[in-house]
Amino acid sequence: MELRHLEYFLAVADTRSFTRAAQRLHVVQSGVSATIKGLERELGSQLFDRAPQEVSLTPAGRAFLPRARETLESARAAKDAVQQIQQTLHGIVTIGTLTSIHLVDLPGLLTELRTRQPGITVRLRDSLAGSAGLAEELRGGDLDIAFLSLPGPPPADLCARLVDARPLALYVPSEHPLAGQGTATLAQLAQFPFIDSPPGFGNRVITDAAFAAAGLEREIRLEVADIGTAEDYIRRGLGIGFLSDFLITNHQGLDVVQVADCDMQWQLRVAILAARRPSPAVQAFLALLAERHPAVAGLA
Repeated sequence: MELRHLEYFLAVADTRSFTRAAQRLHVVQSGVSATIKGLERELGSQLFDRAPQEVSLTPAGRAFLPRARETLESARAAKDAVQQIQQTLHGIVTIGTLTSIHLVDLPGLLTELRTRQPGITVRLRDSLAGSAGLAEELRGGDLDIAFLSLPGPPPADLCARLVDARPLALYVPSEHPLAGQGTATLAQLAQFPFIDSPPGFGNRVITDAAFAAAGLEREIRLEVADIGTAEDYIRRGLGIGFLSDFLITNHQGLDVVQVADCDMQWQLRVAILAARRPSPAVQAFLALLAERHPAVAGLA
């Protein structure tokens, strides 16, 4: 068994497709298929169920997955150790990000990282399942670093540092009955339909918890995965919603209402998996992030 076999296996497992795996690896699809078949013969077990629309792991494939990832990471770590001695880093850093969240200047950070360490490749990944989905991808080894907006203390299996925190305020259309009142209670807000993120996103987790603690139910009229677009839907009168000020690009047509009986804080954290030693390439990114956001120092 060669490292190439593990790389091909992981590419298929991650993409659930031989075609997409070949595109990621920059090889022909027949080469991926042949390599996987050879690996299956060597192991004496089928690793993938091959359906017309999607490839899925068999029980044997699911058992093989974490060991394959661990072996490949160990080999890369050994290579990184040699490169560190040579003061030239190479490797891939996969970062899970949140859409419309610009509290961290990722373009600026990555420009500086490229200047300092041109051998590092960065892959940015969004999640349709929000922060909860990013946390699961971090646990599964698909991400090296994740920016998360889940409230409360981070889970024990993640190492995380607070990057920023902002209050959530309620935004309503300027012609809404609550406009101009200044403050309102959660019970008053529950009478109106809301615009919010899908379950698992930071905004949604925080607001659901606040209404549940108050024993109130609310109607989610519209769910938007990209919370940065919510202000446009609120302005059009499709619902009211909790947003942080940095998400608002134009206050025209909107009014802010403070919640009298609840203080909600949106928090942004950067996290890595506690049980996985970050590679030198990941450490280089985190060190650069700590220069811009000192509270992150010591994460790696």
